[in-house]
Amino acid sequence: MNWRYRHTVLTLCMLAFFVTYFARLAISPVVPFITADFDVSNTAVGVALSGMWLAYGLSQFPSGILADRFGERRVILVAVGGTTAASLLLALAPVFPAFVLIAFLLGLVAGLHYAVATTLLSRTFDDLGTAVGLHSFGGPLAGLVAPVAAAWVGVRYGWRPGVAVAALVGVPIFALFAWRVRPNEPRRPDQPMRERLRLGPLVELLSRPSVLLPLAIATIGTYVAQGVISFLPTFLVDFRGYSPSFAGGVFSAFFVVRAGAQVAIGRLSDRTGRDGAIGMAMLSGALGAAGFVALPGYAGLAVAVLLAGFGSSFFSAIDPRFMDAMTEAERGAGFGLVRTVYTVIGSAGSVGVGLTADLFGWAVSFGVLAGLFGVAFLVIAGNAVLGTGY
Repeated sequence: MNWRYRHTVLTLCMLAFFVTYFARLAISPVVPFITADFDVSNTAVGVALSGMWLAYGLSQFPSGILADRFGERRVILVAVGGTTAASLLLALAPVFPAFVLIAFLLGLVAGLHYAVATTLLSRTFDDLGTAVGLHSFGGPLAGLVAPVAAAWVGVRYGWRPGVAVAALVGVPIFALFAWRVRPNEPRRPDQPMRERLRLGPLVELLSRPSVLLPLAIATIGTYVAQGVISFLPTFLVDFRGYSPSFAGGVFSAFFVVRAGAQVAIGRLSDRTGRDGAIGMAMLSGALGAAGFVALPGYAGLAVAVLLAGFGSSFFSAIDPRFMDAMTEAERGAGFGLVRTVYTVIGSAGSVGVGLTADLFGWAVSFGVLAGLFGVAFLVIAGNAVLGTGY
């Protein structure tokens, strides 16, 4: 690939990630309207959101296998097109059980993108941390736009149009990706898919210390990040007494911080090492989650947003760490597998935060998140101090 085309692929992968992230984030700012419309609790909506993130995680592993068989371009197009269609269906859900089912479907198709796009980028970029950080920029960019758009539309026209806004960005980006990204050769077009599902090699990959250690950290971090992303606007309304529109603006600011932090942490991991960048993110996230509860006023809220936004951007350092631990032949299905594991388990963050808030209040709920980020920091720091080499 020449320079221009390589960066075209990176840009369009980022925009595709923007679509899949936008559709999922458009739900959080209108949670209060959803609970009121369907007359359900925060825990019930947390179950729906956890189901969405669970499906998102489950599709990571098969996405890698599908990409090895059919090529990354086809899988990414299915992810973007399917996400667009699912957003429209979600907005039309007549009853809450249908909402839960369609949210699961939305997560399933959206989850086909990330691992496949990362594998595609690993073929063309040597500074993978930087490339992953730029690709991941699509998530924070969606976080900048989606909460404000969904909250603005939701307040004026209801939660259904707010959720459906995702389709407006999905259609043109699907067309642009199909037009500008060339079909690519699959890695294993002739290998039967059942051979990729043999248990022995999968267990061996996950049991490697160089994979198992970051997998534990990624799982904890994902749980916290999912909890914050799912309920930060609701927390700001219920606990701190802000209006839904202001909470949506703060949620967007959180993703503005993530936008810069994704790239910064990715570059930092390329230049100074993966674990140092991951450790900085975890410590920052712990302080930020605690700050949402403990720091008063607008200034305290701003500090908490900065710290939590930086902390939740650890993915651009930890995903390249997984790639470093795998051979090129393992990366398609292997990276999809680890993404499935830590995303599936971490998806419980949505229901965990909602349930803890219903039982013990928002202060305890976000305090638990701060403690979990702190545990992850201690694990990565302890590994560095002991010099295990993992």
